Order: sequence, then structure tokens, then C-alpha cells
Amino acid sequence: MEILYPICCGLDVHKDTVTACLRRLEAPGHVRKELRTFGTTTGALLTLLDWLVAAGCTHVAMESTGVYWKPVFNILEGSFAQVLVVNARDVKALPGRKTDMLDAEWIAQLLQHGLLRGSFIPPAPIRALREATRYRKQLIRTRADEANRIQKLLEAANLKLGSVATDILGVSGRAMLAALVKGETDASALAGLAKGRLRQKRDRLVAALTGQITPVQRALLGQQLAHVEYLDRAIAELDSLIGTLMAPYQAEADRLRTTTGIEQRTAEALIAELGVDMGVFPSDRHCASWAGMCPGNNESAGKRKSGKTRKGSKWLRAALVEAAWATSRTQTYLGAQYHRIARRRGKKKAIVAVAHSILVIAYHLLKEGTTYRDLGHDYFDKRETARLQQRLIARLESLGLRVTVEPLPQAA
Repeated sequence: MEILYPICCGLDVHKDTVTACLRRLEAPGHVRKELRTFGTTTGALLTLLDWLVAAGCTHVAMESTGVYWKPVFNILEGSFAQVLVVNARDVKALPGRKTDMLDAEWIAQLLQHGLLRGSFIPPAPIRALREATRYRKQLIRTRADEANRIQKLLEAANLKLGSVATDILGVSGRAMLAALVKGETDASALAGLAKGRLRQKRDRLVAALTGQITPVQRALLGQQLAHVEYLDRAIAELDSLIGTLMAPYQAEADRLRTTTGIEQRTAEALIAELGVDMGVFPSDRHCASWAGMCPGNNESAGKRKSGKTRKGSKWLRAALVEAAWATSRTQTYLGAQYHRIARRRGKKKAIVAVAHSILVIAYHLLKEGTTYRDLGHDYFDKRETARLQQRLIARLESLGLRVTVEPLPQAA
């Protein structure tokens, strides 16, 4: 096979060591290999960088091993013509030939012949934004878990606050829970802490707050409330940090927000996962395939088997699905698409289809620098007027009715 890169290197990355194989084409048909092992501390990785630069290496490839590739990539990025992070499934060695040295040599050989395809690694500012948005999502999930624990504790203490108050961690709910932690047990006094419209439910509150909370439950409730307050502060601080990181990309976020179902946080998540340069994806189909938001290909002997979506970024998928659920309740093109597919294929498949459409829309908005123009909730009806008319007539006739269709006169 043709050798594309005369001097290149394959790296087998682990937690504490990096095994490097440098392949150098010295004469036609003659390749010299050099194997070395380095540590993964910053000093050791700088030594690896100096060795590769001194050798005249132009291309480097490594497996995407957990998070261990990240410090290596951070040191090598920008010093070579190309630094590839490759999916492990694309560089599997032959069974029975599995050592660190052989893995590094195999990666270097595949790289030298141009047989490796690198994963999408966004620029450093986008990676920083991605870390912040992902951590915020984790904190939000943790807060939801803690709120559920508080609800379970109240149920165990015969306190039915959740049956009366919509949000037990709202202003009124927190005041009542704080009083419970301090030792207040009088239901009337607790109900008197209600604010706003909740005061109209005083009698129900008195009944719901008559319970049997134990000292241990009171102590646990205090810990849980303190944890929720800490999470609220942490999420607010992350919102501020993300706002700073998003400043250079706010114009792109505003364009994304013109799409039905996409608000500021969803726009931030999309930019953090996709970046703003859509040139890395040849088309919207490549983008959807990379994200795992399109039907999978599984065909054998001419028979199409499962169309299950392939694995992609779970963070991007979660943001798209959340936006799809939001738009499913709107009188828009995307809402009409959801109901049209849900009737035939079910709600979950319809949501994935709408999420795919939102991703395609986001791709074109970011690539073309335009804004979203909704086609309208009646788009499908207008596109297939004759077909819809036949279906509705057939449905009425199945009920034993004779149907006569007469067009209405055109409005002046």
C-alpha cells in the first residue's frame, strides 16, 4: 500500500504510560521503527513532544482511551500537521497479538497508510464551554435527585406537602421545611408560612402538614435542604461562567433560539457539543450520523434489519430530545411532524425524528448564518391535500356515511 506520511507516530495511551512507535520511511520499501515509553505527567509528555519534533514527525494518532487521551492531546495539539484521536473500534489489533508495543505499532502503520479517521475534537474554547455545560447538567440532575429524596422523606414522615404544593422547594415549601428542621411541629403554624396563592389552601395544608417526623428524619431533612441550597449556588455560578464563555458565540446562540423548542440553555448545549464551524461536517447527514440521530444501517442478504440509531454524544442527544419534547406541544411545523409520525410509529420514534430535524436545522443555521423560518403547522396538509381528502372521505364512509365533496368559493 502507498505510504502517505513518511514520518508519523502511533501512541498507545494509558493512565500512567504512553507507548510511542515512530515510523520513518528511509528508502522505498524500507521503514524503520523506533519504540519508546513515556510517562503521562506534563514533564514526560513535553519530553515526548520534543522527541517527535526532533524526529521530524508530521502526523500523530492515538486511541480515544477514556479521558487519558486528553492530557496527551493538550500537549501535542498545534505542534504537528495533524493529531488524530481515533475510535478504538477502528484500530483493533488481531486477536492474540495484544501488547502495548504492538498496539502502538499497529496504530502507526495504519496512520502511515492513511487508513485512520480522526474523531471530531472541537477547538479549546469550545471544549472549555463543553466541560462547563456538561457539569451544569450533572448538577441539575443531582438537584433533581435530592428533591426526590426530600419528597420520599416527607412521605415517610406522614407529611403530604407534595400533594398540596406544586413545588415543595418553592418559597413557601422551603419556609415550611426550614421550620420543620428547627423543630416546629404545629401544622397551623407551618401552614401560616404559605405565600401567594398557596394561602388559599390553608385547610389542606394543615391536614397535609400533620405528621410524625422523627429526630433522625429532621436531621436528614436539614442536610438535604443544605445540599439543595449549595447546588442552587453552584448552578448559578456555572450560569455566570457559561455566560462569559458564550460571549463570543452569542450571535450563533441567538440564531439557534429562533428555532421552535430551543432556548438559551439548549443553544449553549448545542454549541458546546457541535461547535460553530460546520465545515468539519461535509453535510447535515454526516452531522446527524456523527451525533447518532439518524437510523442505523443493518442489512444482510438484501434484508433490512434493525434501524436502531447508533451511539453518539449522549449530551447532544439529551439536549435535542429535550427540545423535541418542548416543540411537540406547539402549533408549528415541528409539532405537526411529531403528531404525524407519532400516529404511525409511536411517541418515542417521533421524538427522535423531530430531534433529528432540529439538529439538521441547527446545522444549516450555523453554517449559513441565517435564522429559522417555520413552515407552519398545516404544511403537511397543504402538501398532500388530495391524499388527506381521500383519507378523510374513506374514514367517514367506513362509519356508514355518504360523502359529497364541494369546494368552497374562493375568498375575494
